[in-house]
Amino acid sequence: MAHVIDADTHIAESEHMWRMIEPDIRHRRSVVVSVPNDTLYKERDAFWLIDGNIFPKPAGKGSFPLITPSAQTREIGRDDMLIASREMTDIGARLRDMDRLGIGSQVVYPTLFLVYLTDDADLELALARAYNRYIAQACALSEGRIRWVMIPPLKSVKDTIEEMIWAKENGAVGVFFRGIERDRTMDNPYFFPIYEEAQRLDLPICCHVAAGCPPFTDIFDLERNHTFAAIRLPPIIGFRDLIANRIPEMFPTLRFGYIEAAASWVPFVLHALKRQMGGDPSHFGPSLFRDYRMYIAAEVDEDMPYLRNFIPDEHFLVGSDYGHHGDPANEPELVRMMQARDDIPDSMRELMLADNPARFYGM
Repeated sequence: MAHVIDADTHIAESEHMWRMIEPDIRHRRSVVVSVPNDTLYKERDAFWLIDGNIFPKPAGKGSFPLITPSAQTREIGRDDMLIASREMTDIGARLRDMDRLGIGSQVVYPTLFLVYLTDDADLELALARAYNRYIAQACALSEGRIRWVMIPPLKSVKDTIEEMIWAKENGAVGVFFRGIERDRTMDNPYFFPIYEEAQRLDLPICCHVAAGCPPFTDIFDLERNHTFAAIRLPPIIGFRDLIANRIPEMFPTLRFGYIEAAASWVPFVLHALKRQMGGDPSHFGPSLFRDYRMYIAAEVDEDMPYLRNFIPDEHFLVGSDYGHHGDPANEPELVRMMQARDDIPDSMRELMLADNPARFYGM
């Protein structure tokens, strides 16, 4: 097996990260607050207080789970990995986990930023900068084995572009998007200068499952609806909107990835696009992914022989969701599970675990 790249892992943001907040806004940094664990929040009994709101919100309308802060009783009790590994305060421990799991390299996504945090542009910029600088320093200790996707402060195009340039110079391999950003979908012309700069820097747009639209998230209750709609659907909407508006044709070398949303939705969305857009039906299949440079992160137990009719082997990714726990996408034994699949050719397995993520992330 070639050098395996885990295309989707996570960090649990910690208080160490917020020490990177710039002094003039330090009084507004994220802080941990706790409640007794006999409330409706149960063992999710610690939260980040940000701009007057708590993250996670574990119960009621608009609720969502997060593995950060690690002070939650539910997270303290985990035995699958060290807190220092998932918080990336002990890179050696994380590398030892990677060795045990047969992983050569990881690409790290955020956890806290999977949720829309604030309407305040100054605070958003401060949080994004602290995250980017913290993770850049942490990954620099990994001898190139751990790479990261940067957080863009999207309320300011100018600040986002400046941060992208800094991130690229400091080891970032992608730009984080959430499918819907507050009240803007991914086809919105507001994002075009960001896409243009991402193309220039050779940084892919990484659309990860996330709750980036508070009015949408507010409809759902975690206990009854889980995270399916609020978190899993936005990347699918982003995929549809980019294709329907032919945005990839405007940026002819820019790559787009859809991370942790699985892949089984692809035939349904392509069918809807084919009915809407018309033209040559063969366009809505493998050639679309090649022409538009789109990559899809499948889950290890999906019907890949069927999905190969729609997605070319060269555009599949796969990730373990390392760091998260109890999430449907979590597959710590990624390599073993992929090697156990006898219904896909070895060439496809090699592409998914090595060549494709290297090409997508520019590693």
